[in-house]
Amino acid sequence: MEKTIKTEKLPIYSWAKEIEEGALKQAKNLANLPVAYHHIAIMSDVHEGYGMPIGGVLATKNAVVCNAVGVDIGCGMRTTRTTLKKGQVNEKIDEILHQISRSIPTGFYHHKEAQESEIFNHPPASPIIEQEIEAAKKQLGTLGGGNHFMEILYDSEERIWLMVHSGSRNFGYKTAQYYHKKALAFHPEYKDLAWIETDRKIGREYFDAMNFCVEFARQNRNHMLSTIVEIVESYLDKFEHTMPLDIHHNFASLEEHFGKQVYVHRKGATRAFEGEEGIIPGSMGTPSYIAKGLGNELSFKSCSHGAGRRMSRKKAKKEFTIESLREELDNKGIKLVATHKAQALEEAPGAYKDIDEVIKKQNDLVEILYRLEPLGVVVG
Repeated sequence: MEKTIKTEKLPIYSWAKEIEEGALKQAKNLANLPVAYHHIAIMSDVHEGYGMPIGGVLATKNAVVCNAVGVDIGCGMRTTRTTLKKGQVNEKIDEILHQISRSIPTGFYHHKEAQESEIFNHPPASPIIEQEIEAAKKQLGTLGGGNHFMEILYDSEERIWLMVHSGSRNFGYKTAQYYHKKALAFHPEYKDLAWIETDRKIGREYFDAMNFCVEFARQNRNHMLSTIVEIVESYLDKFEHTMPLDIHHNFASLEEHFGKQVYVHRKGATRAFEGEEGIIPGSMGTPSYIAKGLGNELSFKSCSHGAGRRMSRKKAKKEFTIESLREELDNKGIKLVATHKAQALEEAPGAYKDIDEVIKKQNDLVEILYRLEPLGVVVG
């Protein structure tokens, strides 16, 4: 841990060398919430978010805070290791990436037809879930935009890995917005951090709806990765793929910490229980890591969810050009397919913190198993 920050109420434990002013103010607001428990944990990739800093962990007593989960409920990563080698894929990388881009809707696009999944057969009792579920069926297996990506990587033995970063799409966004409005009716004075008590019916309803969106996000990534596997096989014949790993980093779960059952909200943070494997992606054009949790209680058994932004999306679009971005990636031997150039600029490597430094700061939270280098990336 880097340092402890005192507040009027609970301490903040930080793994970040520096915390921007906006993110620090948000962390202090969390620490002073009446329902906050024990301390606030800030990961090494922290940056300002909406209501709560991205890279923050909040534990609460008998309450759920919708904006401490975030609007992209269940956003996370899925990866699988293949028997392919870098050299095999390099020969067809351009064709593969463009076919992925054509086959999987990105940005605001979705499928024209409803997609099938067992998850839709058992929705929870929730007005917003009922309202949005038909639209969600067409969103299943779609990437979205922003920092979501599909990537082909390789490890130190030049084995190919396939990876997807995405969440619950508009389905999760609508759900989050619906329940935050309910929370505001109970605690309007806390604005972006309004909560719902879990002994209220609506609190339990949100928790069930949130978990449904988390599972939807998992199935969304699963559908995309299955499509990517089929595409790669269509160019390179069949191959084996093992070690499927799927994690989320925008969610809340009921866990025991420091002798008490609490709701742990991880917004831009990954669970890192002892021995639990997780994915910590870099930014576009930088390494990603497969890690194993060490179960550090001071972080509520959590770790970072990525590199973390060091500049706003607006500033990134002013700072970089699509030409400079492509040149930077070309120099690293990385192929880029971007559906929307403006969004690609928002995700330029220079807009993010150094992933290797972020990893070093949390050596008491995770053990690194694999370092993965990008070979090709598709963004919305």
